[in-house]
Amino acid sequence: MSYGTAAALQSAIYQHLQADSTLSGLVDAEIYDAVPTGAVPALYISLGPETVTPAGDKTGEGAKHRFTVSVVAESGGFLAAKDVAVAVSDALHGAAPTLGRGRIVQMRFLKATAQRVGAGTKRRIDLRFEALVEDD
Repeated sequence: MSYGTAAALQSAIYQHLQADSTLSGLVDAEIYDAVPTGAVPALYISLGPETVTPAGDKTGEGAKHRFTVSVVAESGGFLAAKDVAVAVSDALHGAAPTLGRGRIVQMRFLKATAQRVGAGTKRRIDLRFEALVEDD
């Protein structure tokens, strides 16, 4: 197993989402690894947790990265958040952005969970993806 591609994968996913014109039209540049302190945007994307398991074989090292991308709407209903979640899913499912180390063999959507957060009007959609990555 190799965890060596984890930072390269995260960076590539972030850049891929930032470059997506549909997402840009929906959330501008409000895509974060860590949500900023202070005033929070009304609608944004946050890169979330990741679980990595071995996926190498006799031909080389590799890993299966299961990661979450969250869409958060600070107010209103689910519709705006779902529009962004659809765009995230469309941007990542089947994508193979170039990594600084290794290469993506396959990236696919696994599942999504939409929920209200607390008793307020905040909504959150967690999209779970899996990337199979070979390490050079």
